Amino acid sequence: MSYNEDYGRQDSAFTQSYRCYPASFIEKPQLEKGDKIIMPPSALDRLASLHIEYPMLFELRNPSASRVTHCGVLEFVADEGLIYLPYWMMENMLLQEGDIVQVKNASLSKGRFVKLQPHTKDFLDISNPKVVLETTLRSFSCLTTGDTIMVAYNNKKFYIDVVETKPSSAVSIIETDCEVDFAPPLDYKEPEKPSRSTPTKKSRPEVAEEEPAKKVAKFNPFTGPGRRLDGKPSTAADEATVGPSVSTSTLCKENETPSSSNGANKSCGKLVFGSNSDQSSNGKPKGNQTVKNKEPPVKEGEEEEETKFQAFTGKKYSLKN
Repeated sequence: MSYNEDYGRQDSAFTQSYRCYPASFIEKPQLEKGDKIIMPPSALDRLASLHIEYPMLFELRNPSASRVTHCGVLEFVADEGLIYLPYWMMENMLLQEGDIVQVKNASLSKGRFVKLQPHTKDFLDISNPKVVLETTLRSFSCLTTGDTIMVAYNNKKFYIDVVETKPSSAVSIIETDCEVDFAPPLDYKEPEKPSRSTPTKKSRPEVAEEEPAKKVAKFNPFTGPGRRLDGKPSTAADEATVGPSVSTSTLCKENETPSSSNGANKSCGKLVFGSNSDQSSNGKPKGNQTVKNKEPPVKEGEEEEETKFQAFTGKKYSLKN
């Protein structure tokens, strides 16, 4: 409590410095589940004389570390000149046992929005973290942006950062409807998305240019060695008759009559087995000796002098007696 000389009266603000110690010094472990402190009886007398409104809220300041937080009061049973704080609050304030802390009464607006961020993903693994958080915050009087509160559940301690509070950086959460939002835990890592492999031009090994595909051999009719029907060895003239690459284009050109120099007058497009001795003098084939097929041209001077095989020769027999 301070005295204002200008007005000659006491100010309505409570300000006092105390030495702080953790709640374990007075065997009150329940203090660790909230944000309330224990003050000496003299503080209650001064607060009552100033007509401080309830619930009583205070600002705690560590002048050596420039750290500020807010809290409520549970009891006035501490020794004079001392206060007892939850240990997690001393950690936030960077206070050691016996350090000096300034206590000042504060009036905070009711909170409308709070954003919290757990330190580990284990808090989200609780069966119902919302209910656990609501139950824990019932032991709190106010929240300050930048603080780290402790939530005890199932013999395990969970630390949660107060990321944001509205409408101010410190709000009261006593008898108020406050919207709570969660940020991803500090140790949370988003699953890596499978990267789409972009097609890259792979350097092909230097290979000699592929040789052009080999040309498929075309079918050539009447290839192979010629054989005579009379069993005699074939001559060059016979080989030429059935030799490869026989085509009507070479036998008889369009609009061109076959040469009659050999006296055979062979027709184009017909292949005759045997020599031209199988034909009559008038150029017509004897009997059914001819087979319609391509006929290669016969060169002059290549007629065989040997007697050729003649079909349908010999004696004639009758089936009638």
